[in-house]
Amino acid sequence: GVRMRMEGREEMQGAVGLRCTWDIPPPAGTQAKWVRLNVGGTVFLTTRQTLCREQKSFLCRLCQGEDLQSDRDETGAYLIDRDPTYFGPILNFLRHGKLVLDKDMAEEGILEEAEFYNIGPLIRIIKDRMEEKDYTVTQVPPKHVYRVLQCQEEELTQMVSTMSDGWRFEQLVNIGSSYNYGNEDQTEFLCVVSKELYNSPNGLSSEPSHKAKV
Repeated sequence: GVRMRMEGREEMQGAVGLRCTWDIPPPAGTQAKWVRLNVGGTVFLTTRQTLCREQKSFLCRLCQGEDLQSDRDETGAYLIDRDPTYFGPILNFLRHGKLVLDKDMAEEGILEEAEFYNIGPLIRIIKDRMEEKDYTVTQVPPKHVYRVLQCQEEELTQMVSTMSDGWRFEQLVNIGSSYNYGNEDQTEFLCVVSKELYNSPNGLSSEPSHKAKV
């Protein structure tokens, strides 16, 4: 049989009634027939067996000659007017059942091609990966919350030393003296403190319940 172990096969069989037919040997006579594809000017060489791993795909129908009148180039390769950059990973997926991408290759580009070629399992894998990425992005970066506290000079040290967890001292602004007790000028300060709020994906912030003590 074909040596093929797909990760999460059970899950994929259940989804949208698409069977993963990769362990079923291809019909007699289709084995070991080589197929040339000219994708956007780049020639790919593969077997009919590989292209028919996903039997509902455009590629399988193409090489079985079903109702697709496809032009061929002078070497007899099927001409496909699509971007060859993204075709490599798609062909490799049909060969071994894994999606392998260069780090700078856009998953949106692969998704577009997977949808064009109608490769159901691959479409689901890419969508899952893109959702995972979106999920991670929502966790960062933290929001900064600022508070401005007004206090007099003598209260400063006490206030800074009793600031509760998570609050960080940012800036001190001298706003001069606004009160005059006898001969003694009390300088007034604005004290700016900040705190990071981490937003969890469900929109609830994980701010600890204690507030800054003044």
